[in-house]
Parts: sequence; C-alpha cells; structure tokens
Amino acid sequence: MRLSVKKTAELSVPELLEIMKARVKVFVVEQECPYQEIDDQDDDALHMILRVDGRLAAYTRIVKSSEPGYMSFGRVLVVKDFRKQHLGREIVSATIEEIEQDFPGNNIKIAGQSYLQKFYESFGFKPVSDVYLEDGIPHIDFELKVVE
Repeated sequence: MRLSVKKTAELSVPELLEIMKARVKVFVVEQECPYQEIDDQDDDALHMILRVDGRLAAYTRIVKSSEPGYMSFGRVLVVKDFRKQHLGREIVSATIEEIEQDFPGNNIKIAGQSYLQKFYESFGFKPVSDVYLEDGIPHIDFELKVVE
C-alpha cells in the first residue's frame, strides 16, 4: 500500500486521467448521478491517492472551503475491486492528517452523503446541517474541530 499527495499541476497526464476515470465511474455511473464531476476546484486541489499493488484503490480531494478558517475534502472513493478492505477509513484518516499538517489553524468542513453519517462521526465529525439534496443525493454538512 502506498499513499501519495500531489497538487493538480504535479499529476502526470496518466495519473490525472486515472483519477478522473475513477471519479466519473463511482460518482456518475455507479451512483447514476449526472453532474459536473470535474469542476473548478480541481484546478487548485491536493489529491490523496492510495495505491495497492500499483493500482488506484482509494482517493480523496482536498480543497479550500468557502468559509474562512476551514479546509474541506471530498470525492472520497474506494474503487470497486478494493471495497470491504477498510480503505475508506485509511484514506479519510490520511486526509485529515494531511490537512492538519499542511493547513494548521484550520478546522474541516465537508458535505458527506447522509448514509455515511456514522462513518464520519467515527472520526469526530459532527453534523452541522439537516439532510439536504445535492444532485439528487441526500447529504449532510459535517464539521471537525481540529483547532479550538
């Protein structure tokens, strides 16, 4: 298992294509949700890439939050062949650690799919919104206080 962190500009073309294919497969095709998956936040994102035997297994994207004092992450995915191996927990833990290290003084705010509420709460996230629909999928906003 190998974790790498790269800015968008540091990704090779094959790496970028691999990530975008995985994101579209999970969020557009598997979830049957047509939306603008690749967006302007990709221009200045940090990409957390977890590989197993050289293959993309799990991924997250770290971005600045629209709220001052917060960072955010999203596009959390585990490739189908690697599910049920706790790699979602692995990549989210690594993402939180990366934010704490690279962006000290910021709390974390995310929008997570509501069915993952207990998963995110297990990392210390607290829900800070009611359930709402984003692209037809129920979501909740969560916050993790890493600085007081």
